[in-house]
Order: sequence, then C-alpha cells, then structure tokens
Amino acid sequence: MIPLLLRLLVFVAASLLVDAAAHGAAQPGPVPAGLILVKGAWSSAAGTSTSLPEDGTISNGRYDNAYFGLEYAVGSDWTQRYEGPPPSDSGYYVLAQIEPKDSALAATTGHILIAAQDLFFSLAPVHSAPELIGYFQQHLSAEYRVERAPTRVRIANRDFVRLDYVANVAGLHWHVLATEIRCHVVQFVFTGSSPKSMERLVASMNTMIQPGGSAPLCLKDFATPATVLERVDPVFSEPRFNPVPVRIVIDKEGRVKHIHFLSAFPEQAKSIEEALLQWRFKPHLLDGQPVEVETGLLFGRSARPSTAALH
Repeated sequence: MIPLLLRLLVFVAASLLVDAAAHGAAQPGPVPAGLILVKGAWSSAAGTSTSLPEDGTISNGRYDNAYFGLEYAVGSDWTQRYEGPPPSDSGYYVLAQIEPKDSALAATTGHILIAAQDLFFSLAPVHSAPELIGYFQQHLSAEYRVERAPTRVRIANRDFVRLDYVANVAGLHWHVLATEIRCHVVQFVFTGSSPKSMERLVASMNTMIQPGGSAPLCLKDFATPATVLERVDPVFSEPRFNPVPVRIVIDKEGRVKHIHFLSAFPEQAKSIEEALLQWRFKPHLLDGQPVEVETGLLFGRSARPSTAALH
C-alpha cells in the first residue's frame, strides 16, 4: 500500500492538473508544450438533485459536508489550498486537505486530510471501519512503527477507530480516526512532527456536530433478482473496459430517483442513466413502512471478484 503521505502528495499533484484542464488555461510547469489533456472517466450525477460525498466545503474555518451530515470547526487559522481529485473507481475520496494559513507553521502544527472509502466498491476485503484500519495497519511499510494499535474511541458522540503510527526517519507522526457513515468509512488523518500539536488536532474533533436530517437506508447488494421487478440493460455506443461504480437512491415506490456515477465516461453515464430510470424495485419496508434505500451497482469489468448477485 502506498504510504499515506506519498498518496496525499499524489492527490495534490493530480488536483493541480485537474484544475488547469477544467479552466482551459495555459499553466506553467512540467506539462510538455503541445500536450492535449483529455477528460476521461469522471464523477457525475443525474436524477433528483441531492448532496454528494465530494460536495463538502470549507468556509469560515469550518468543514461542512451535507452528504455525511458533518460539521467540523477547524478554526479560522486553517484553510484548504488544493481541492482533491474526483473519486476513484474503487470509491476512494479526498474530501478535504486542510493546513494552516501560515505555511511556515505547517511543519510543526500539522496537516489534516479528510477522506472516505466507499464500502460498496473498496478493493480491500473490508466491510467496516475496524476492518479497514486493521487492513491498513497490516500493510504498513517496514519504515513505519505503530504507536497506538487500532483502538475504539468515542468522539463527539460518534464511534471511531484510532490508529497512530510514526516514520522515525522522517520524524512524522500520523493519527488516523475512522468512522462509518452511509456505508463509507470517513477518515480524519492528522500528520505532523509535534506530538503535542497532533493531540490538539485530535481534540479539535470534539467540535464536530451532526445536524439533524434523514438519509436513505444504506444497503449493500440490494439490487438482487428478489428486489428488482423491472430491469433494462444499458446499451453502450462504443466498447469501454473500465468499471463504472454507481450509487443510486431508490424512493419509497421503488423508482430510481438519484444516480451518482463515481467514475464514468459521459456516454457511459448517459446510457446507464437512461436504463436505470426504467428500473423498478420492490419497495423496502422498515418497521412495516416503505423507506428510501441507497445502494451500489457496478457496471463493466470489476477490478476484483464480486459477490454481488446482480450486475
């Protein structure tokens, strides 16, 4: 597994290229002259408008994410310099990269990375926050030393799993705290060289609040022959070989009301959208009452064996 700091640097570099391509502006730097950047598979949404995991914002020293129902006050001295890339086709999100406004303080004060892993599409064989953090620990490189084994903690009335580790050569510490929300593992990753500053960052999570509001019931592998009453397969205009992970929200009547493509080419998204809007599900009952359901589907080739009953 790529070390977390290296992965963060890769995401920062990728976000710079994405920003340049999106604005269509000539940018100085390592991109060779005459190189054409072509937008490939991308995140998009269709159907009823609703919040997405990647829609979190940082304003006035606070990180807000309506999809996950989180508000986290990081403080007015902190800011986000780079936006993360779109989600990967395995459902990994860089939600926010936060650092002190005074870059000279970053080395001692630390950095904050907020990320999420969609449990529907994870390449790792995990189904929960403890399993994901345990898997991460098992795959740490030899240059890292675990300072605190995965431990269950309670912060701001939420259950988290905490893992601390250090790179002795670099003198950097990582504190990872992970919790489950809507079939995602949301991770707060604090990186810094000062143990005291790191503990202050962890303590800042006590400012986190969860606004009221309901979310669809999250169910893995809900789309089975027993629940799908009507199905139309998408017709693609040209062959592609990428997996297309899709999250859908099914209303109380069993109709697809919202579609979130984590990664899809535009023509793939159009074909899948047209097909999914014709699907009909058996309404899901909770305590005898129909409820909205959020589930995942994978179209195309999977990067790993799947146990889903319907693709």
